Amino acid sequence: MIFTMNTPVVESVLDEQRRFAPSAEFAAAARVRAADLEALRTQAAADPEAFWAGLARAELGWRKLFTRTLDATEAPNFRWFVDGELNVSWNCLDVHLAERGHKTAILFEGEPGDRRCLTYRELHGEVCRFANAMKARGIGRGDRVVIYMPMVPEAVVAMQACARIGAIHSVVFGGFSAISLKERIEDAGARCLITADGGHRGGNVVELKAAADKALADGCDTIDTVFVLRRTGAPIQMRVDRDVWWHDAIALQADDCAPDWVDAEHPLFLLYTSGSTGRPKGIQHASAGYLLGAKLTSRWVFDLRDDDVFWCTADVGWVTGHSYVAYGPLAAGATIVMYEGAPTFPDGGRFWSICERLGVTIFYTAPTAIRALMKLGDDLPAQYDLSKLRLLGSVGEPINPEAWMWYHRVIGRERCPIVDTWWQTETGAIMIAPLPGVTSTKPGSCTQPLPGVFADIVDEDGHSVTTPEAGGYLVIRKPWPSMLRTIWGDNARYLATYWEKFQQRFYVAGDSAHRDRDGFFWIMGRIDDVLNVAGHRLGTMEIESALVAHPRIAEAAVVGRPHEIKGESVFAYVVCRGARPVGDEAASLTRELRAWVTEQLGAIAKPDDIRYTDNLPKTRSGKIMRRLLRAVARGEAITQDISTLENPAIIDQLRG
Repeated sequence: MIFTMNTPVVESVLDEQRRFAPSAEFAAAARVRAADLEALRTQAAADPEAFWAGLARAELGWRKLFTRTLDATEAPNFRWFVDGELNVSWNCLDVHLAERGHKTAILFEGEPGDRRCLTYRELHGEVCRFANAMKARGIGRGDRVVIYMPMVPEAVVAMQACARIGAIHSVVFGGFSAISLKERIEDAGARCLITADGGHRGGNVVELKAAADKALADGCDTIDTVFVLRRTGAPIQMRVDRDVWWHDAIALQADDCAPDWVDAEHPLFLLYTSGSTGRPKGIQHASAGYLLGAKLTSRWVFDLRDDDVFWCTADVGWVTGHSYVAYGPLAAGATIVMYEGAPTFPDGGRFWSICERLGVTIFYTAPTAIRALMKLGDDLPAQYDLSKLRLLGSVGEPINPEAWMWYHRVIGRERCPIVDTWWQTETGAIMIAPLPGVTSTKPGSCTQPLPGVFADIVDEDGHSVTTPEAGGYLVIRKPWPSMLRTIWGDNARYLATYWEKFQQRFYVAGDSAHRDRDGFFWIMGRIDDVLNVAGHRLGTMEIESALVAHPRIAEAAVVGRPHEIKGESVFAYVVCRGARPVGDEAASLTRELRAWVTEQLGAIAKPDDIRYTDNLPKTRSGKIMRRLLRAVARGEAITQDISTLENPAIIDQLRG
């Protein structure tokens, strides 16, 4: 089907009118105020290159200052600050030693309850010792190093140590299988693997070294060194010629290591994301542009102050953990929290007990975690003192309005601004989000692009969609420093995936979105997730939001199933508050929910099928596995890797 300018790519059927302005007290003390934001937007619009150049000079420490801001000669393979030289680790650690070496950099809590505190000076020493240990094994500039670790401080140490010596790291989430690890090692051509004997998750030990051994048993011939951190004390196999205990490797190393000054475009890391073909794609980020984006957005969006305790709950295996655990906040000199385990171990109060005990002031997590904790009720968080929280954030997917309201009311106690952020692995840093001292927020909207981000919504022909109810493709019209540079080893795939849709005129995010009458952006889900119901193209997020707005429903996921008359029908998976309904109770609730969605959104969005489940299939990072849900709804075989599922037993229940 061909869509013209008059036919929306996707229609919005959600009408959200609630609005929350920042308090006068918050606005008065904010890092970015209304006049500041206006000035930044004006500068960026007038001369984007000069805007970014000025920020790069002000925010980053350079060994050699760049003279050329943007090289677009091989666009859309853009290059930023091309002749400058710097070191990312130096910008995150050394730069702070004189003034805040004594300041806490990392507050860590393990799932079993063990705790550690590292100052910036101590973190710098740990990074230098491990950097020297890698150098002693011959690892250096340009070598790829795969990191497969639990969420412990040594994961950040390893990342920073790689940056210090110019090695290119690729962090693989500790929940991935041996097969997934093997694929990533081989694609990167890595020569070093950093892992641990295991990690703690949900009261269990995750056997990381065993999985690593399985990955290396058949292939991965480029690996010549495996560093192993002792975390759980579980017995493991060590191969004498290859495997080295972390503590032995650093035992005699100096606590100082001169940084390797690399050019601005030197690859900092590869991060593999799932591709539509099932073959992972290695997103490649450059040093200077990425760090600038991560640092600026840490300050702007989270209003970072010197006394803040910032907790981004993401694992470093994902880009959120890169940008808002390992790099951005540290470059900004913040104190960060790291937690190793599950959010509901030993009970659903774990997040809130950590916030209380460690004095967390800024809390940044995923909507899936918010909904899962919301399902447990209001009484649990009410048991904890959350009075030090002053700012909340959401990341990873669109947050439905009712979850947003629960977050605002129960966790923020109606006084904390919420920054709902849109960005991607590929963008490197937050692109669309409210600035908490300026922007009036709306539940479910990521509001407006940040200064220097030229986001738009276009139709199938690449024309801007201006009708508020009509949605389209979310695109970025101009390059930005923290953008991905290519897909490792496959530039043709980079061009095809992100640029060819509109003849390389702008970056295509792959998300659908619409703008409301105030110019606020609303993300409606992946373009691939849009349903074509009787000629209407509907975003799944809005139907899910309507379902979760019902008082009986805690979570929902919507997919399409082929329908001989309507093209596609709406198929909903629903998690209830309380026990899962069966029999007559389920039938009655189904009728009620269908009527409810009709009232909220209109008959066109009414689910044809509703299946009740105790949980939705999620990865250990909290992302819903929507391709799996589509396969189940359509009665297809499940062909994707499900080793990262938090709850594999749920598949039989999903099938009904």
